[in-house]
Amino acid sequence: MPLIDIQLIQGVFTPEQKAEMISKVTEAMVSVEGEALRGVTWVRVQETASGQWAIGGQALTTEAVKTLREG
Repeated sequence: MPLIDIQLIQGVFTPEQKAEMISKVTEAMVSVEGEALRGVTWVRVQETASGQWAIGGQALTTEAVKTLREG
């Protein structure tokens, strides 16, 4: 039974976007593992508070990630 964790910075994605992630990740797993395991394919969306996630020693904020996403 696969358990897929999606780690995000809080406030970057809407509830609708998170639901789409769950749906698409589930579909990707089912395409590999087979339809019979759909009912036991778990997906968790875990959000970390703004500023509590860092890369290269630099904390990322919700605003910084939104700016990156917008290009």
